[in-house]
Amino acid sequence: MDSKQILFSPEIAHRLAAIDIGSNSVRLMVAEPLRGGTYRILDEEREPTRLGRELSSTGKLAPEAVEQTLAALRRFKQIADGFQVDELRTIATCAVREATNGPEFCRRAKQELGIDIDVISAVREARLAFYSVERAFDLTGKNVVVADIGGGSTELILASGNVIEAMFTTPLGAVRLTEMYGNGGAADAQYEKLVKAIDQHLRKLVPKPYFAPHLLIGSGGTFTNLAEMIMAVKGQGNLPSRGYTVSHAELSHLLDRLRKMPVKVRRGVPGLSPDRADIIVAGLTVIDRLMRHFQVNLLQVHNRGVRDGLILTMIEKGQGAQEQDPHDRQAAIERFATACGGEPEHGRQVARLAGRIFSQLAKLYNMDPADQSLLESAARLQDVGYLINYDQHHKHSYHLILHSGLAGFAPRELQLIANVARYHRGSKPKKKHANFQQLPPEDQLKVRQMAAILRLAGGLDRSHSGMVRDVEVRKNHDCLEMFITAAENPEVDLWGARRRSKMFQKVFHTRVAIEWGQGSGARGQGSGNGEQGSFTGKSSTKAAAREPGI
Repeated sequence: MDSKQILFSPEIAHRLAAIDIGSNSVRLMVAEPLRGGTYRILDEEREPTRLGRELSSTGKLAPEAVEQTLAALRRFKQIADGFQVDELRTIATCAVREATNGPEFCRRAKQELGIDIDVISAVREARLAFYSVERAFDLTGKNVVVADIGGGSTELILASGNVIEAMFTTPLGAVRLTEMYGNGGAADAQYEKLVKAIDQHLRKLVPKPYFAPHLLIGSGGTFTNLAEMIMAVKGQGNLPSRGYTVSHAELSHLLDRLRKMPVKVRRGVPGLSPDRADIIVAGLTVIDRLMRHFQVNLLQVHNRGVRDGLILTMIEKGQGAQEQDPHDRQAAIERFATACGGEPEHGRQVARLAGRIFSQLAKLYNMDPADQSLLESAARLQDVGYLINYDQHHKHSYHLILHSGLAGFAPRELQLIANVARYHRGSKPKKKHANFQQLPPEDQLKVRQMAAILRLAGGLDRSHSGMVRDVEVRKNHDCLEMFITAAENPEVDLWGARRRSKMFQKVFHTRVAIEWGQGSGARGQGSGNGEQGSFTGKSSTKAAAREPGI
């Protein structure tokens, strides 16, 4: 029986369908979920409607391409209905996202076909591609660059293991670049312009990572066609489900060969889809320049991508009983901190002390009590950057937290948490720092205050022993007195806090005295003048000259 004419039956298993509207083609996947969060593909369809053509020159979706895409959607919906799917999700990426008439296209799809189109952001698109990759490959102990090349854009993810360190979107789509610089051929001057443009965009938009990537993992039609062409030359048959590994040398040789062919001849190249013959040189050149930019020699071709990621998220959403509570912030923080490794007990201790200090300062300095949980979250996650690099871990902590997608946190909250963690050590917040500059003035103040508290709290567990039990804060004229409760003299922790008190004194416009006490309000043996955290007395230790910065 033809799968597209399947008979209706109430006994048919739970089924899902996903449609991906890209700049070059529209794709459908119909799937049946299996145990363990996987699925079985029932049908896959692709229609090369080239929706993104002319977008770079007109800013609009071409009328003919719109009609072809709507016709493809109509047919895909009929197929999904034939399979009696329980849920159909339709997403659109770069072309619809950028086009001025994109909203009108979505309105017509809803009105004429009954299809709701979710125009996803570049970040969401990248996350779906990465989710597909991390489910397909064991990334443990590997630093990778994941690239998803489409017709209008290329999304890039830098990750260490299963943790995203940074995400970038670039206008380096195969259709867009072909329209701007031609389809290859023998025009070396035009090809040099293409290479120069790609390199300029990468230098401007994608800084080289602090870590050295082990390999590039690629998803999208450009990558799969690359693998299929190389396999055809080797007589290796079809692309395996686990993907295929390509060396930079193999890519370079193939690219050089295709560049010298007219488009008409390319259409007959084994492994190359005829409808990609005109855009394949631009797409392969993007891969070539990415490998050079990141200095990687191996490419792992992933034969799935955004649609796979979408189906997997649909399956997870449907497994309500097994799904983790999206509002449980503490559980989300615990999972993320565990994934990044580090010292969880130290993070919990610093979070507890930071929360105690904040709660006592909130009334004195008119701080929002709701921000205490954000500060404690930043304290728990301040060292996740160790996963990437020790010396610059605070910078990596910022990126890891920002791109973590922690359940229960709004984007603005993640921005604040990431910035506070960024400044728990090293240089102070500065206007020239892009991550800090983009915050509104009221959030900049919040970051300064919470980061200053976090530095002190971190110093109070300098020994990583959890010795300090409590902190009592009192205002005494022009000085804030902090009395530390501990069973024994926490000499190292006192030294650590005093050493890190300079930013606190500047942000809160006060001197700070930090003493070891034997109970609520009890005075310790030391007293201090607050200047750079220097103190005198038996139980105090002179602070180092200045906290090391960058």
